[in-house]
Amino acid sequence: MTTLVLYFADDHLYINCGGEQVSINDNNYEADLQPDGGSTFFLSGNKSWAYSSMGIFSGADRNNYIVQKTCNISMVDAPLYKTARVSPISLKYYGFCLKNDVYIVKLHFAEIAWEVMKNTSSKGKRAFDVEIQGEKKLSNFNIEAEAEGLNKDKTMEYNVSVNDNRLEIHLYWTGKGSISDTIKYYGPLISAISVSPVPRNKASSRLSVVHIVGIVGSFLLFFIFILGVLWKLGCFGVKKLHDEELSRIELFPGGVFNFRQIKAATQNFSTANKLGEGGFGTVYKGILPKGPIIAVKQLSTRSKQGIREFVNEISTISALQHPHLVRLMGCCAEDNQLLLVYEYMENNSLAHALFGAEELKLELNWPTRVKICLGIAKGLAFLHEESKLKIVHRDIKPTNILLDEHFNAKISDFGFAKLYEEEKTHVITRIAGTTPFAGDIWHLSMPCEVT
Repeated sequence: MTTLVLYFADDHLYINCGGEQVSINDNNYEADLQPDGGSTFFLSGNKSWAYSSMGIFSGADRNNYIVQKTCNISMVDAPLYKTARVSPISLKYYGFCLKNDVYIVKLHFAEIAWEVMKNTSSKGKRAFDVEIQGEKKLSNFNIEAEAEGLNKDKTMEYNVSVNDNRLEIHLYWTGKGSISDTIKYYGPLISAISVSPVPRNKASSRLSVVHIVGIVGSFLLFFIFILGVLWKLGCFGVKKLHDEELSRIELFPGGVFNFRQIKAATQNFSTANKLGEGGFGTVYKGILPKGPIIAVKQLSTRSKQGIREFVNEISTISALQHPHLVRLMGCCAEDNQLLLVYEYMENNSLAHALFGAEELKLELNWPTRVKICLGIAKGLAFLHEESKLKIVHRDIKPTNILLDEHFNAKISDFGFAKLYEEEKTHVITRIAGTTPFAGDIWHLSMPCEVT
């Protein structure tokens, strides 16, 4: 198989296939004078392009894969069509070190071999296929027919995307056309190649500006929503919670619970229903009448930090839905209480599984630990990259990783989460969340049993 590889020192490439260096329309076409063809790979001196060729001609000079024509060429760019590179089976051209962009690729053809080289009593036909970047562009291409005669030029032009900094042009014989001892230099033939970037237009620039404005607008709407919630909660200079105001605000589209419902579901926040306790407050198990089991987080109202966590949790997690993020079912801001209602997780938290009852530890075999790690990673990947609002959690630790009945990990507690702005660094220079248990990472990565 013959291959021509093009290595680009800049965004343009011009090759005079089989000919000397020549300047046409202020474009400098590089010389391509290497005579070899059968099972040959040749790299240009500047390493910007190369070609490879495969096949041996029957009845022709086996050491010459260049055809020449010195008369009957009358085009303005005639120097390009006085020579051509030919191969009996396969010819490839490659371009290297291109910028990833869209290029105009022009393939220049002229049938200059038949008239002198073929037997007049046995008129032949050249036919071959052409692929660019692995996509077929021409099938059974006949230069003489397309150019409407011998020694006439025909240029085929294509827009081609380059994604891996390399361009590949492949010309190959597929069994069509003429092959005989009296017909020499059959197979794919090409006179010149030119490659240049597609010119930029103003329309594409305007489109990108529209996209940028849309993204900035989305961020502004999000911040306005946060500011509106904080203002209604009285976080701008108001020291006391306004219970009546909060009870009327629909902070979460999933539902607003009243304090009486939550109190009944948790049996008046019984210690028997306590699931955990931390710096944010206490979590209780609850059962709604004719409803699902829930987990209720009771945040402290003694400080503005508790209010900020409450608002931040609602505004952040209500906009996010993912299998590895805990689902917020509703909230309650009544009777000087700040309550968040979540879906119930049967296996509590990762901290409970690592440091709790011994029988639960036995469930954490190596495949389960890997599953938990992958779940956490998928949840963080969604927060950082996949959601429309890029969120930095800032408080990932075992107590904030919840486990359902199948030990699927779900990230919870977004009280310290922040919206990630691309123009600002996400590096945090101070501690935002609470201190995790010592040895948390070691316990999760250590298998229960090694054999």
